[in-house]
Parts: sequence; structure tokens; C-alpha cells
Amino acid sequence: MIDPLKLSSQLAGAGLEAQSLRLRIVAENIANAQSTASEAGGDPYSRKTITFRTEIDRLTGAASVSTREIGKDNAPFRIEHDPGNPAADKDGNVKLPNVNVLVEMADMREANRSYEANLQMIKQTRAMVASIIDLLRS
Repeated sequence: MIDPLKLSSQLAGAGLEAQSLRLRIVAENIANAQSTASEAGGDPYSRKTITFRTEIDRLTGAASVSTREIGKDNAPFRIEHDPGNPAADKDGNVKLPNVNVLVEMADMREANRSYEANLQMIKQTRAMVASIIDLLRS
């Protein structure tokens, strides 16, 4: 027999784990948004991306989420003319990461809201369990 309370907790837990990883990737991108290569003319940090997949539980038919892959964004690096920078090439240009902080902040906000929604689902499940226990006691 399928326990709906347990199932909802498992689904919310999978969502929490996925959004937590997404928040970690976003934080790493923001932290490296201004980093440059360690050698002249080298490539700087490349923005990381995360993709998810839906997994269907054959027994219950419930859809859950998991990480498909953590990849790298293929967008071109930003170029800035800064001849005094140790990472500058022979023309004085420095490659900067392909991280747009505004996009990262939007991703962070969305991931945070999804995380909170999953957390709320767990809280509601616990409240329902407590109500059931109270009903059984009376």
C-alpha cells in the first residue's frame, strides 16, 4: 500500500536536494564572476549550468526530480581591454567569465522560492501526521 504522507515527503526531499544543488551552482558562478585566468591570455572561469530530469516512480506514478548533469555554458567570454592585468594577452585584452550576475540572481531567486515551496510541503505533511495522531488519540 502506498503511504501518501511518506510519498509527499520523499518528493519534497528530492526537490529540496535539487534546488540546494542549484543554489550551490549559482553561488559558485557569482563568486567567480570577476575572476580571470592565472596565465596571460588564458581562459577564465566558465559559467556552470545544471539540468534536471523527471523520474517517474512506477509503483505510484509520482514524478520526482533529480540532477541530469552539471555542465558548462558555451557562451563567449567577455573581453575587456586592461593592459595592466596579469591575465592580459599581448594586445592588452583580458577574458572575463561568461557569468551575468543579473541572470544568476534571477536563478537564485527562483531556486530559493522552489526550495521554500518544497520545505513548506514537508511542514504541511508533518502537520497532517500530527493531526492524524491527535485524532487517533481521541
